[in-house]
Amino acid sequence: MKNKILLLFLTFCILSGCVGSASKGLFGTGVTIALDPRSLGTQIDDSIMQKNLVARLTIREKSYFLSIKTQVLDGHIILTGNVNDPEEKLHITKLAWETEGARSVKNDVKIKEKFSFKRSAKDALITSQLKTAMIFDKEIKATNYNIDTYKKKIFIYGIALNSEEREKVISEAKEILDVEDVIASIFLVEDLRIQKN
Repeated sequence: MKNKILLLFLTFCILSGCVGSASKGLFGTGVTIALDPRSLGTQIDDSIMQKNLVARLTIREKSYFLSIKTQVLDGHIILTGNVNDPEEKLHITKLAWETEGARSVKNDVKIKEKFSFKRSAKDALITSQLKTAMIFDKEIKATNYNIDTYKKKIFIYGIALNSEEREKVISEAKEILDVEDVIASIFLVEDLRIQKN
């Protein structure tokens, strides 16, 4: 019996060395390098981007440190948490897009504010008008942009092929009836950290 327990213990110790373990170090919580498909350099870049974004969010509003969670994978930023109104959510998205090296932003932050059907319908109409205008304009690659509208303010996030395209997108947004403001975070392809060859 004693030998069986000793054999079982040794087998457990040997096999447990084959399984990856979670690690927490200088760059935060993550899986060991052996299990992560990203290169070490990409993992470090993602970790630096995440720390940079968390710091900028905290500087903007101290409560974001606990209420907003960030994850960065190969330059793709994922945001989760809760905020009090939609404009906060849009400003958080803008900050995320402005993080150096950001390739995309997925904002899953939930809003605690009361729902207004009339305002939401008007904002949806403005968003759809801009999306339609961009699709029909041959000089704009509409799939490179995310558009949100809140209280007649259009928030545009994306990547332009050149400065003319960026100006054209902003111009299209300003021409839509009832738009009060256009807040754009549009990067040029040449400014991106990783470019498609």
